[in-house]
Amino acid sequence: MKVLLIEDSERLRRSLGYGLRREGFTIDSAGDGYEGLLFAETYTYDVLILDLMLPGIDGLALLQRLRAQGNNTPVLILSAKDQVEDRVRGLHLGADDYLIKPFAFEELCARLRALVRRRYGTKNPYIQIGPLTINTNLRQVFHGNTPITLTRKEYMLLEYLALRRGRVFSSAQLCEYLYPHDVDINSNVIEVMIYNIRKKFRKHGVSSVIRTIRGHGYVID
Repeated sequence: MKVLLIEDSERLRRSLGYGLRREGFTIDSAGDGYEGLLFAETYTYDVLILDLMLPGIDGLALLQRLRAQGNNTPVLILSAKDQVEDRVRGLHLGADDYLIKPFAFEELCARLRALVRRRYGTKNPYIQIGPLTINTNLRQVFHGNTPITLTRKEYMLLEYLALRRGRVFSSAQLCEYLYPHDVDINSNVIEVMIYNIRKKFRKHGVSSVIRTIRGHGYVID
């Protein structure tokens, strides 16, 4: 899951970025409204975390501009403003959730995952693909009750395709998701990663759930 974190506190930005990466999220971060707007307009994210008290463009103005552009990426507002009218205004302007500082990190992660599931049309944290079950909370894949061990990047790729079933993604698109801003990554890394995922599945008697569309990319039906 790819997250844009827009927060002016460097200390909080660093700690959240560190914690979210450990939870398996891919993070871009911005320290002011202008930088955050540039990221949001340039790249695709599963969810945005937005502080309200930002230098440059404040959070609500940034949110309004994104919605006016037709950007429907889920937005979770993270703010010390705890008055009902502040929360109502943020939600009326297009935010999808509102979390008041201070907050529990575990709750933030749970809310982010719920927003992403809702975006892709499921409230269930379990994704069933043939005989496989993906537990998006634990970030694990099971064949029956048996876990299948994937690397962090392998899991991210599988979950990305599973949440977008039926859509074909090229190697370049998957590289951008897994290795954002890393121009030195060869797209061949995706082919190797999918080969390794399929190999692990075959050891459990599972035929590949990722289909190759020659000349176009990969898809989970």
